[in-house]
Parts: sequence; structure tokens; C-alpha cells
Amino acid sequence: MDKVRIDKWLWAVRIFKSRTLSGDIVRSNKVRVNGTVVKPSFSVTVGDRVSVVRNGFNMEYEVVKILDKRVGAPIAVTAYIDHTPEEELTKFKDWFVGKSGSEFREKGKGRPTKRERREIDTFKDDEFSS
Repeated sequence: MDKVRIDKWLWAVRIFKSRTLSGDIVRSNKVRVNGTVVKPSFSVTVGDRVSVVRNGFNMEYEVVKILDKRVGAPIAVTAYIDHTPEEELTKFKDWFVGKSGSEFREKGKGRPTKRERREIDTFKDDEFSS
């Protein structure tokens, strides 16, 4: 086997969680192979460069091994070389700098009341909109 469908390969190497999601992303023109937008039925071969736009991040991979069945994560990472630029990998860190930590509510306090929820929303709008 020297080629496989792009949607199947993206699913097999664990770029996407399901084959359906993989196909949907390819159909929405967010996947390019060697710079060309492709359909889910496009066949990839060893050496192809695959660009994927996922959650606002531009990921780039080079196909090293052809897989048509989903494999474990340690085997999946051997099927491609990640060429994603460093600035894409740190995009989330740069965005997150200066933001407050995760929200915390004391145990046993229950859910916020409607009034408390409005106060929280107002605080967040003021804090994060500036």
C-alpha cells in the first residue's frame, strides 16, 4: 500500500479524534496537500506536505508512513514529521499571558445565584475587554 485517503490518514495518525470529524474538516477546505486544497478522497503518499487549520492553528506535517488503520499514539507519531512553526505552537501561550487562572469556587458553596452570575459576567467583561 503506497497511498491512502487524506481523511483516513489524518484520523489514523490521530490528528483528529474521529474519521467523520476528519472528513468534515477536509470538506470545509481547511486541509491542503502540497499547497493545494483537497477533497476527502485525495490520496496522500510518502513525502507529501499536509497543512491543517485546526482551532485557529496552522499545523504542518510531512507524511513519512502510510497508515490506513488507527494505531496507538506512540506508533502514530512515527508516521509523520511535525513541521509546524514555533510561533504557531506558542500562539496559545502568547494569547493566554496575563489572563487570570482557572475559576475556583469553594467546596459546598453550590452554584452561583443569578445575581452572583451577573456580577461574575460583569467582572469578566471589564477585565478581559481591555
